[in-house]
Amino acid sequence: MTLFVSLTMGWPLYLAFNVSGRPYPRFACHFDPNSPIYSDRERAQIFISDAGVLAMFYGLYRLTVAYSLGWVIRVYGVPLLIVNGWLVLITYLQHTHPALPHYDSSEWDWLRGALATVDRDYGILNKVFHNITDTHVAHHLFSTMPHYHAMEATKAIKPILGEYYHFDGMPVYKAMWREAKECVFVEAEKGDDKPKGVFWYGNKF
Repeated sequence: MTLFVSLTMGWPLYLAFNVSGRPYPRFACHFDPNSPIYSDRERAQIFISDAGVLAMFYGLYRLTVAYSLGWVIRVYGVPLLIVNGWLVLITYLQHTHPALPHYDSSEWDWLRGALATVDRDYGILNKVFHNITDTHVAHHLFSTMPHYHAMEATKAIKPILGEYYHFDGMPVYKAMWREAKECVFVEAEKGDDKPKGVFWYGNKF
């Protein structure tokens, strides 16, 4: 049920209410130019973006009047739902895997955080999605790199990273189900000799 809600409503809830986003000292909304999410230099861009969203809503309203609500849902709503679902699923599977550690402030550093992601194989969809699915580790390390260099970079970093490079070739539908069942929460490593600030996914309370 949680997975279904995430795939259908996850993206709108994230944009509107910052659901599953990083915490802020006050309410955060991606449509609010004064939100703590944004810096002062970004606020004008959010006003422009909001104007575009309102214009789109008006366009959808006019289409609804002209054709019907059912037509707009079929032509616009359903495709939007599918795109949102893929966006959430890809992001979820890039950052959720039993082998990925989490860190608190005592253990975290930039490189550890950047490597806490996994590349996956979506088959022919890798090309459809411009390889964001199977080159995400490289993206974390070189976030400003153009996507058309991502495959080249991934091939280059694999031998350098060795065991620190994560790849999972499990079919996506199986991985989605496994991660939803096994990656429910994070807990500290057990054992006196284990670092206290490293956490791993678990599913049993």
